[in-house]
Amino acid sequence: MKLSIACVATDRSRPISNGDVTSDKYEFDVHFGEPEELFRIALQEARYDITELSMGSHITKTARGDSQYIGIPVFPSRAFRHSGIFIRSDKNIKSLGDLKGLRVGVPEFQQTAGIWLRGLMADEYGVKSDDVSWRVGALNAPGPGERMKITLPEHMDVHSIKQGEYLDQLITGGEIDAIFSPREPNSLLDPKVPVKRLFGDVPAAERAYCQKTGFFPIMHCLAVKKTLLEEYPDLPEHLFKLFAKAKKFSLDEMLLGNVLRVSLPWLKELHTEFANLMGGNPWPYGLSVNQAEISALIRYAVMDGIAVKEIEPSELFHPNTHGLMDY
Repeated sequence: MKLSIACVATDRSRPISNGDVTSDKYEFDVHFGEPEELFRIALQEARYDITELSMGSHITKTARGDSQYIGIPVFPSRAFRHSGIFIRSDKNIKSLGDLKGLRVGVPEFQQTAGIWLRGLMADEYGVKSDDVSWRVGALNAPGPGERMKITLPEHMDVHSIKQGEYLDQLITGGEIDAIFSPREPNSLLDPKVPVKRLFGDVPAAERAYCQKTGFFPIMHCLAVKKTLLEEYPDLPEHLFKLFAKAKKFSLDEMLLGNVLRVSLPWLKELHTEFANLMGGNPWPYGLSVNQAEISALIRYAVMDGIAVKEIEPSELFHPNTHGLMDY
């Protein structure tokens, strides 16, 4: 039987798709797509046997007890998100602490990037998610809002924008004061609109955050349909090892010095710098090594009202994968 995998095309997944890394037991049909599309398919249809999944949505559904997938501690997407805070430059917003009482737009309230940024705002600046008015909608053109229904506490000021509106339109018109988004609003490139990034030196802010917390924020995990596990009980462990091998293959190839495999000079030096910052492994898979980071993300999801209760990080992942470590 051929099993389907849905994921974003990256250097960490392509070795499986193009055959550089193969399974000695399973055959996989890999489907590439953008995160927003893949998550809607996973959460609304559960179309694919194995899927890349938003950690925010995965925590939400696991806490509710209604998830059709169980996670594997493979993290295809990680990203610092200091670059994803956009503000009106005419609003005297100097830090995340200045957002208290203001209106902030997000593409989805359950989006993992936003959960991390609201956690940063609470931990570092003392502003909790219920201190801000949140407006939810598509970024640069009218489109859908939340990928799945979430129920938030009544005291939270979280509302969808009107049909036909979009966040970039609202920040351009001054109807919202900021946007949290991993993608840029179009107005950022329009010199006539007073919109800019909050952090002027994004790399410096992100390095400082990493040095302080030890976190390289996890955005997505791999997940497998629960209905497959009776027939294929070794599949979670097999997938972990396969994706770990693919990541190692990609990294080894990227660091070859005879011909640049990526169109960027000094890549090896940058990799060494970041690996040292992360304690040797710049992109770790596995539960134990990421336990503190996942616990923080769960805490933020509970604080936001997205997760209905506290859960243990281990509840997100299949038991057979709890002790696995990558290269």
